[in-house]
Order: sequence, then C-alpha cells, then structure tokens
Amino acid sequence: MRMKPNILSTALTLAACATLMLSATARAEEKKADLVGTWSWTQPGRQGGADRTNTLTFKKEGEKLVGTLSTPGRGGGAPVEVKIDDAKLAGDDVSFSVTRETQNGKIVSKYTGKLSGDSIKGKVETDRGDGSAPTPRDWVATRQAAKM
Repeated sequence: MRMKPNILSTALTLAACATLMLSATARAEEKKADLVGTWSWTQPGRQGGADRTNTLTFKKEGEKLVGTLSTPGRGGGAPVEVKIDDAKLAGDDVSFSVTRETQNGKIVSKYTGKLSGDSIKGKVETDRGDGSAPTPRDWVATRQAAKM
C-alpha cells in the first residue's frame, strides 16, 4: 500500500521538473541574441588627440539588419554618419562593414565580434585601398539604454 503514495509523489515531482524545464527553455528563447539598439565605444584620438566616441545604431527592416555608424568629424567637426553594409548576427557572432568615400578613394572597415548581453567585443580591419595590409584593432561596444 505504501507504493501508491511514492508513485504519486514521483509522478508529481517529474511533472514539476518538466514544467520548470519548459519554462526555462521559453525564457532562454526570449533572451535570444539581439543587436537592435544603439551601441557606443571610445577609441584613442589620432596622434595623442582627445578620445573619439563612435555610435553604432542597428535596426531591423523586415528580416534584414541595417544601421549607421556615426564618428566624430575631424578637428572637432560635425559627426560623420555612414551606412553599415552586410550586417549579420549568427548566434553570437557579429559582422558588418563600413565604406567611406574620401578624396583618396574608398576606405573599407570590416568589423567582427562576439555579442554577450549588452556588449560586443571584437576586431576591426581597415583597408585603405593603398595596397598596405590592414591592421586589426580591438573594439568593445556597449549597448546604450533606450531613450524614452
């Protein structure tokens, strides 16, 4: 006779565990990696100048990830905003590129990184179009709080 309470207790315990697992899985899916938002990072200024803050904005257009990168203008000038190209998020791997037109031709910067919560840590390689090898630099961006 003591078997029935044990069987019932075991069945209830298994049902509770299954419910908790399904709930945790649903929450994990809700926390899927997402780049949408505004990100910023600071890099040292050229030739010992003041630090420069870059602002990256991602948004979705249908299923496509699009955005802009805003960088400070030279000599304290107005910020320069350029469209990002080929933005991708695969799991937690981030990649995109930026092409700037200059008087000396195109400069293409290719960004890669890993998304972790509200942070992206990665490398950027810039091809100046002059035949020199791109020099990789580190970049670490932080998601900015949404403005209300």
